[in-house]
Amino acid sequence: MPSAAVAISPGLRSFLKSLKAYPIDCSIDYFIALLKRRQIRNSRPCAIATIQLLLRVVSAFKFTDVENLIARIKLVGRRIQDAQPRELAVGNIVRRVLGLIRSEIEEGRNSDRIDGSSISEGEGSSGPATRSAQDPSQPSTLQNQAPEHARASSGIHERIASLHLDADSNSGDDTIQKSARDQALSRPPLLTSHTSRAGAGGGLTVTSMFSLLSHPLTPSPIEIPPDSNAPNLPDSLPPLSHHHVAQIPKANHQSNLKADIINGIEEIIDEISQVDDLIAACAPDHIHSNEIILTHSSSSTVQKFLLRAAAKRKFTVIHAESHPNDHEATHAAIAGTVKSHANNDEDTDTASFQKALTAAGISVILIPDSAVFAIMSRVNKVILATHIVLANGGLVAPAGARVIAKSAKVHQTPVVVLSGVYKLSPKYPFDLESLIEYGDASKVFAYEDGDLVDRVSVENPLFDYVPAELVDLYITNL
Repeated sequence: MPSAAVAISPGLRSFLKSLKAYPIDCSIDYFIALLKRRQIRNSRPCAIATIQLLLRVVSAFKFTDVENLIARIKLVGRRIQDAQPRELAVGNIVRRVLGLIRSEIEEGRNSDRIDGSSISEGEGSSGPATRSAQDPSQPSTLQNQAPEHARASSGIHERIASLHLDADSNSGDDTIQKSARDQALSRPPLLTSHTSRAGAGGGLTVTSMFSLLSHPLTPSPIEIPPDSNAPNLPDSLPPLSHHHVAQIPKANHQSNLKADIINGIEEIIDEISQVDDLIAACAPDHIHSNEIILTHSSSSTVQKFLLRAAAKRKFTVIHAESHPNDHEATHAAIAGTVKSHANNDEDTDTASFQKALTAAGISVILIPDSAVFAIMSRVNKVILATHIVLANGGLVAPAGARVIAKSAKVHQTPVVVLSGVYKLSPKYPFDLESLIEYGDASKVFAYEDGDLVDRVSVENPLFDYVPAELVDLYITNL
């Protein structure tokens, strides 16, 4: 009996799987539905899903003009951003891909301009040696010198003609006419492109200048000795105009543009996957021995940062429980049961967070959010994760980060924020309400208390806005 297939709940994994199994338009609609239902949330899952979707769009899109590709990327990106405007990482990835395409186009134009200028210089130069040095496909030295030899041979015929005229003027002097003709014809023949060494006794035989076009350009095997260093000549020399040469790099660039864009998108994917490791490499420079570090929201970026420092330092971590959104995972960790979040790929649940840190020999203290101000006087450094970094230097972080940052400001404790480059947004916080997302209010106040619920307004913000003046240092993957 065949085993039943394991169903994958809607989320990032199911979306990445659908990219390979369904048409691109279906994948776009599926991603939009996941964003609206908040089954893909937080910066990293949204960035990964967006960049993988755009890679699929570029790979499947057949274009002859890059403007059509840019219009297609803009249309897809606008639909995704409209589905969930608070996920600013989606817009960051779309803008980065558009910038990548424009940079590839600009590089292609610059290369075409350079190639065109070099060809113009080659055509405008005088002398066959310069043309042969610029283009190895040009004829050899012997062929380049053929016009000069032709002019020299023409000069000999003119000299013979002039001698004939002089001899006719002195008709009685046959001796002078014969000696002049012998002197002119006794000169050694000039070496042209069709001069052969295969004459009798190894002498030179000359092909007439008037019959050059009737002879093939390909030399016979016995015309050039085996020990000669003369290059192999091409069978034919078609005319090479500036227009034809200028079209060659353009055609090659057009065919390679799609491959270059795909390679650039794959580099962005690799960068996103290596963000945590690159940020964690800076940990030994910022965390010292016997320090007390306060952290928040169980971010995987913060976790790797602390683990890298724990390899060389001994310190203590105080972790706020982030009530009410993470308190269930915290209680599960205290009770000894691990609760995993299958679709939460941005943050690590508190249980696995503590387990990894304690396994590395780090002392972890779990405190409620209300105790942050009381314990801040003993904290040496605050390390926070971020959801997005805005253009003014402020950030949107999980709820509770603003209280921690204000407490650190009062106690003059440095606040360090870890953020990947893909979280840097050009948007300004003109409207803070458009940046803050609110969750289920029943986590703050149970609906069972119906009489009291009707008299109060309960809000459960999932994120806080932290002003730039409360942050002392940003650490990114660059």
